[in-house]
Amino acid sequence: MTSNGKLVPHACRPEESRGRLFAEPDSATRSCFQRDRDRIIHSAAFRRLEYKTQVFVNHEGDHYRTRLTHSLEVSQIARSVARSLGLNEDLAEALALAHDLGHSPFGHAGEDALTEALAAFGGFDHNAQSLAVITRLEQRYPSFDGLNLSWETLEGVVKHNGPLTGKPPREVARYVEIHDLEIHTHAGAEAQVAALADDIAYNNHDLDDGLRAGLFSIGDLAEVPMVGEIFARVGREHPNIAPSRLIHEAVRRLIGAMVADCLAESGRRLDRARPGSPAELRALGAPIVAFSEEMSQIDRDLKDFLFRNMYRHYKVNEMTAKARLVVGELFAKLFADPASLPGEWRDRAGRPGAEITARTVGDYIAGMTDRFAMQEYARLTDGEAPAP
Repeated sequence: MTSNGKLVPHACRPEESRGRLFAEPDSATRSCFQRDRDRIIHSAAFRRLEYKTQVFVNHEGDHYRTRLTHSLEVSQIARSVARSLGLNEDLAEALALAHDLGHSPFGHAGEDALTEALAAFGGFDHNAQSLAVITRLEQRYPSFDGLNLSWETLEGVVKHNGPLTGKPPREVARYVEIHDLEIHTHAGAEAQVAALADDIAYNNHDLDDGLRAGLFSIGDLAEVPMVGEIFARVGREHPNIAPSRLIHEAVRRLIGAMVADCLAESGRRLDRARPGSPAELRALGAPIVAFSEEMSQIDRDLKDFLFRNMYRHYKVNEMTAKARLVVGELFAKLFADPASLPGEWRDRAGRPGAEITARTVGDYIAGMTDRFAMQEYARLTDGEAPAP
């Protein structure tokens, strides 16, 4: 851990980056990782995250998280952790901002529908789709498709959930044929930070949104290890506090406790391993940025609670069923009639029923916002889309 801003030996340094697939002159004012971050923020896919579901569909309320606000919250946590561990904050931030670019509309319901629709054509994986966005689908620059990000950023996006030990998704397999991302090793420390920050953010903020939506109550949390204790402690310390303030204070403390545990456990692992470079850290065979076993169990218990009480709540299930219908029917209609695609997408597709058409329709739908998906559904079915 450092306090003077210096990077530790296993941090990724911009001057040692493995570079970009397409060579470009260096920026006079930004490091390569700062430039990656800026390209991600300025991408169309990043802007669309504002209207993509986290758990609640965008129109259900202005105060619930969207994919955009979630990504910003992950970024804030990732920067804090990276700074405390002496890692490269800019790379951690870029990875946090990019990690959800491939998510489909309507959250996991939309992903499930696309996975089913594309089952015969390699399936759908949102991490692989994020790679597609930043290497192929963003078309802004005259000399290349995608954003032409640094090797370290591409690696971190692909390995967001760890090494790819089995058969990689088709999008990843095709890309690494031309640009080896060493998919079978662990990612650099900054990517590991972004992944754990994602875990911390969505657990705690889904808890916050679920309480505010009335899907469960503070009392229901009493038996959830650490979570119930923190809520009870805030209530004892502030007996007349308004429920909304109690929720905010308890969630704030939960995030703090998880970050503190991550820093302590990561410090212990680093003291044992003592990697002298990013390459040595990648070769360790196990993640270096992690929770303690105790916090890992708390994390699993919280996930289990949210699964039972939020993600499988009848109100959420009703929304997800309608979302799956919209995405599934959109795919079926466009796959059978690619002439209904907008011009640039129609040019990329082939005949009805062809694999290239399936992948093109999948890319088109995956990039949609919730509201645009409903508008397209209404246009193609000559009716009003069911409000998810």
